[in-house]
Amino acid sequence: MTDPLRCLAWGSDASFYRLVPQLVIVVENESEVQRVLALCAELSAPLTFRAAGTSLSGQALSDSVLVLLGDDWQRMRVSADAAVIHLQPGVIGSAANRRLAPLGRKIGPDPASIDAAMIGGIAANNASGMCCGTVENSYRTLAGMRVVLTDGAVLDSRDADSRAAFAQTHGALLQGLAELSRQTRDDSSLSQRIRHKYRLKNTTGYGLNALLDFDDPVDILTHLMIGSEGTLGFISEISYHTVPEHPHKASALVLFHDLQAACQAVTLLKPAPVVAVELLDRASLRAVQNKPGMPASLLDLGAEGAALLIETRAETAAALGVKVHAIGAVLAGFELAQPLHFTSDVTESTALWNVRKGIFPAVGAVRPTGTTVIIEDVAFPVERLAEATLELQALFQRFGYPEAIVYGHALEGNLHFVFTQDFGKPEEVQRYSEFMDAVCQMVVQRYDGSLKAEHGTGRNMAPYVELEWGAPAVALMRRIKDLFDPKGLLNPGVILNADPQAHLKNLKPLPSADVLVDKCIECGFCEPKCPSRGLTLSPRQRIVGWREISRREAAGEESQALRAAYDYQGIQTCAACGLCATACPVGIETGLLIKALRGRQAGPLARRVA
Repeated sequence: MTDPLRCLAWGSDASFYRLVPQLVIVVENESEVQRVLALCAELSAPLTFRAAGTSLSGQALSDSVLVLLGDDWQRMRVSADAAVIHLQPGVIGSAANRRLAPLGRKIGPDPASIDAAMIGGIAANNASGMCCGTVENSYRTLAGMRVVLTDGAVLDSRDADSRAAFAQTHGALLQGLAELSRQTRDDSSLSQRIRHKYRLKNTTGYGLNALLDFDDPVDILTHLMIGSEGTLGFISEISYHTVPEHPHKASALVLFHDLQAACQAVTLLKPAPVVAVELLDRASLRAVQNKPGMPASLLDLGAEGAALLIETRAETAAALGVKVHAIGAVLAGFELAQPLHFTSDVTESTALWNVRKGIFPAVGAVRPTGTTVIIEDVAFPVERLAEATLELQALFQRFGYPEAIVYGHALEGNLHFVFTQDFGKPEEVQRYSEFMDAVCQMVVQRYDGSLKAEHGTGRNMAPYVELEWGAPAVALMRRIKDLFDPKGLLNPGVILNADPQAHLKNLKPLPSADVLVDKCIECGFCEPKCPSRGLTLSPRQRIVGWREISRREAAGEESQALRAAYDYQGIQTCAACGLCATACPVGIETGLLIKALRGRQAGPLARRVA
């Protein structure tokens, strides 16, 4: 694809960046991946691999060559005992879990975007979520993978013959990794730093723990691929050790009078039989308190209140009851804003967790038109969670973000904070820059935390990698990059970026286009539902295209070429079926926009006849 409309449409992911590719290529198999890699090397053309584009840090974008997964990357196989599942990168995360559910298993990674995110992106970003923590993420549950490297070589770590052949042809790469591992182990200061950093969730930079955790260079290679964000190679298949999906579950939304008490409860719940503990501050609760499934008592919660959304699971109903009782004993010492109530009702529990998953888009839906919603992703030591959360909230006030909310995976000390930002004015960009500098300094200098716990480094945090890790670790990361990608063609500017202003460039505009879709934040959750996705445009891309047409016309710029392309790609080929709204966290139905545009195209006679 080279036409301006589709290149524009593929220039957005779920982040607040935009890079419009010059060329978009759909690949359907490994041989096509190898051909693209060879051509890009011949032409010195940078390229980026993209799966679902639900990435939040700008890692699925390119202003050069963007390589998309076609429909022929969706195969999966389950081992006879269901202990391992083999997945191609185009499989959507929840589809893998649907295959495993009758067998009482699931994959470990559980990002909030799992109904849209593809396995290729989940692995490449080491995406985690509400339950998997640091124990069941892609890095910890990896059973092997098949990877295509920059020179087109294919390594299948699950196949002894492939490993042996690769050792013959790429001995220098494997020796290089072995030497990096040896040097890292010999450097006690650096190795101690690496182990210390991974006591928390951490996706900032490359996974240096692979150099310490494994002896075999092939195992080091495959684990470095996890979280590498497409900068080291292409994962064409991955095998996961599956984890139990216990049949009996109970959830509770526990309300506290203040945030400090909620955070103190988290510390006590850490050894309790819980699988997930989500922290929600008062501002985040306010954003969702009118959603179906939320208790009416939320409306009466005080301004300093907070909540913990807790889940526990067990093999039997009796065992579940024991766990619920144990959790209740932990919380008995706290004054709660409403009596503790666990529910095992699937509908009630699902409603609670769906609301939690939809907080980020829900906040985006109430932002002022023309502004961007930003989600950041940090981690602190759990024992300092209350202190760090209050300090974050103080920074919101200091830099003028009173609407900001805080929520996250409290058991891991992993907080997300969401705020709205206008990137249309230089002074607003400067305010954002100063705010992020202050946040990063606070996270690193005061708490030695993670600047990116699970969303990946991307363009967003690349300029701050050295601040978090220090110069020796970053030098090691650069040696890794040079070993895998000596020409620097794979997803340049992501993870490692020498430009200290990189996170302030290529910012995505979200201009007003139509009240029917203005609240869209381009998260991409809608795309798997769309019948025309892949034929022409997805609902997200229809909104992207119409926004740009509207922006150009409002600015008096030429828009006829985009309008002409949009007539077929955006309007004529939309089924207007409303399926996109069933997946949208804020219920946006792109088909309503298309129907409105069709109505405007129709003449007076057609409208009278209708």
